[in-house]
Amino acid sequence: MSNKTIDLRSDTVTKPTPAMLDAMFSAEVGDDVFGEDPTINKLEEKGAEMLGAEAALFCPSGTMTNQIAVRVHVRPGDEVICDRTAHIYNYEGGGVAANSGASIKLVHGDRGIMTPEMVLKSINKDDAHLANTSLVSVENTSNKGGGSIYSLAQMKALSETARDNKLKIHLDGARVFNALVELDEPADSLGKLFDSISICLSKGLGTPLGSLLVGSKEFIGRSRRMRKLMGGGMRQAGYVAAAGIYALDNNVTRLKEDHARARQIASAMESLGYIESILPVDTNILIFKLDADVSQEKFMKHLEDNGVRTVSLDPQMIRMVTHLEIDDEMTGRTIAVLKAFN
Repeated sequence: MSNKTIDLRSDTVTKPTPAMLDAMFSAEVGDDVFGEDPTINKLEEKGAEMLGAEAALFCPSGTMTNQIAVRVHVRPGDEVICDRTAHIYNYEGGGVAANSGASIKLVHGDRGIMTPEMVLKSINKDDAHLANTSLVSVENTSNKGGGSIYSLAQMKALSETARDNKLKIHLDGARVFNALVELDEPADSLGKLFDSISICLSKGLGTPLGSLLVGSKEFIGRSRRMRKLMGGGMRQAGYVAAAGIYALDNNVTRLKEDHARARQIASAMESLGYIESILPVDTNILIFKLDADVSQEKFMKHLEDNGVRTVSLDPQMIRMVTHLEIDDEMTGRTIAVLKAFN
């Protein structure tokens, strides 16, 4: 049995495979700020085409792509509608306020999934006392929702609601390929539904870093200027972009393997008496709650001592995320460690 640490803290912990490294080492590069890195240009063209949009922009992180999108879409004093679990609200350092001077209206969806009715109720009327509602942000899959999924039909309904009310709509699609692969839905349908889309290359797709921001040529032109303002202009970053191209070519359909392993672990948990509840496992994120009388500190130390790494989301709430470095042997070993806790 392997003694290798089983790192289930996040799908961001993945490292490039030998094949991905080969692609990176052989990349042709140039100065991206001058628009002269051919590999970045190829990645941007590929990402836009895959999502059915006109253009794309390569950035260092998903937080940057989200923040650029918000900044381009809103004016200071505007308000953004998103779910209370949203990454742009919980995990981006207050960036909507700091970068865009905007406020947030929180929707209480079901595991991060908003409905058109919820959005409609959150739109402020035209009143000088109220913030101007200008943007809806949708997160698919929802991280804090346990990897929950919006279908294309659900996203289409939200898009129509936003546009009927003259609002912009952004997709925080950090893990959107997990959703599309699980539901067997086409990625190129997204471009016409959203004014901007962020996709993360460094999570389940396995690159060392980077995200793409996708939208119209006009939107991406404005976003490129904002990337420069935020310090995100890169030079010979084609080495990293090559990893993104490799990931989009090779690591999308295999995401279903991660989903199956997360469900396998969840299924084994159902018989464990110290676990109070488990969120439905739709993709590669598994969130569960320990019984009130179980020491979370003791539980997590047990996992660490046995080579399994996880993160705490809230008191008694633990998250595990499967990814391309978690194989069947590691899945079985994780289940054995869980069963050994008492």
